[in-house]
Amino acid sequence: MSYLEYNTKFVPTGFRKLLYLNWPVVMLLIAVASFGFLMLYSVAGGATNPWMEPQMKRFAVGMVLMVIIAMVPIWFWRNMAFLGFGGSIILLLGVEFFGEVNMGAQRWINLGFIRLQPSELTKITLVMFLAAYYDWLPNNKKSHPFWVLLPVLFILVPVFLVLSQPDLGTALLLLMGGATIMFLAGVHWAYFATVIGAGVGAVVAVFESRGTPWQLLKDYQYRRIDTFLDPSNDPLGAGYHITQAKIALGSGGWTGRGFMQGTQSRLNFLPEKHTDFIFTTLAEEFGFVGAFTLLFLYLLIVAFCVISALNNRDRFASLLTLGIAMTFFLFFAVNMAMVTGLAPVVGVPLPLVSYGGSAMLVLLVGFGLVQSAHVHRPR
Repeated sequence: MSYLEYNTKFVPTGFRKLLYLNWPVVMLLIAVASFGFLMLYSVAGGATNPWMEPQMKRFAVGMVLMVIIAMVPIWFWRNMAFLGFGGSIILLLGVEFFGEVNMGAQRWINLGFIRLQPSELTKITLVMFLAAYYDWLPNNKKSHPFWVLLPVLFILVPVFLVLSQPDLGTALLLLMGGATIMFLAGVHWAYFATVIGAGVGAVVAVFESRGTPWQLLKDYQYRRIDTFLDPSNDPLGAGYHITQAKIALGSGGWTGRGFMQGTQSRLNFLPEKHTDFIFTTLAEEFGFVGAFTLLFLYLLIVAFCVISALNNRDRFASLLTLGIAMTFFLFFAVNMAMVTGLAPVVGVPLPLVSYGGSAMLVLLVGFGLVQSAHVHRPR
C-alpha cells in the first residue's frame, strides 16, 4: 500500500479521486491560461472586455467539466467512444446544412445554449474512438490490411467533412492526430512510409492542379502557400499577416517591450491579434523569455501526460492519454510554426491562450479524459 493510499483509505471515494488527480497538469493548465488572460487584457487596451472576462468564465466552466469527467471511471468513456465519435460526425453533417457562416467559412452550429464548432469536438472524439478500436483489436491483427484500412476510413470521413467547410488547419490536425494513434498502437511502419510517399505525390498534384478545372484547393489556400514561400510578394495583401507577425516577433527582442507596450497590437497593425496571432503579441511584449516560458509550459504538460500514459497498464487509457497529449502538441506546434513563418497560415488557434469558446472547452474536456485515465489507472 502506497503512502497516499494509506493516508486516504478512510477518506470518501470522491475526495480520494480528487487527491489522485494529476495535479501538475492542472497547475500547468492554469498557468498557460493565465498567459492568455494577460494577453487578452493587453490587446483590449487594458480592459477585461470584450475578450478577457468571457475567456475566464469559459475556462472556469471548462475546469469544472474537466474535474467532473475525471471522476467518471475510464471504462465508461471507453464504452462511450463510438457514440461520441458518431455524434461528432452528425454535428459535422449538421454544419453542412444548418451551419452559421462567419468570415467566409461555415464551421459553427448554433445549439441554442452554445455556438459550437463541431470540428474541435471531433479532434477529441476521434482519438477516443481510435483508442477504443485498438484496445478492442487483437495485437496480431493491428497491421493486417483490412484492419488498417478501417481506421483510415474513419479518419478520412471527418477530414473530408471539415475540408468542405473549408478548414484546412483542423483537417490536417485530424489527419495527423489519427495517424499518431495508429502509429502508437503499433501499426507497421511500412504503411506510414507509403503514406508519406503518397503525401509527397499529393503535394505535387496540388501545385499542378492550380488553375485547372480540377483544382484541389481554394484560391485563398493557394495564396496562403504563396505567402508562406515569399511573403514579400504581397506585403499589403496575402502576405500582410505574416509580415506584421514577423515584425512583432523581431521587435520583442530578448525581454520584450513590456506589458501592454506592444506597438504592433496596440496600433492594430497585427491582424487576429486576440486569436490565431496572439503568440506574436506575447513575443513582442515579453520577448524571447516570455515566448520560451510559454513553450516550456506547453512541453511540460505534454511530458506529464506521456509519463502518466507510460505508467498506465490499461491499453485504452494509455492510448487515449498519448493521443490527447499529441493532439495538444500539434495544436501549439502548428500555431507557433504558422505565426513564425515556418508553416503556411492555416488558421489554428494557440491552445488555452487564443480567444475562443469551443476550442478551450473541448480541450479541457480532453484533459478531463486524461485525468480520468490517470485517476482510475490500475494500482
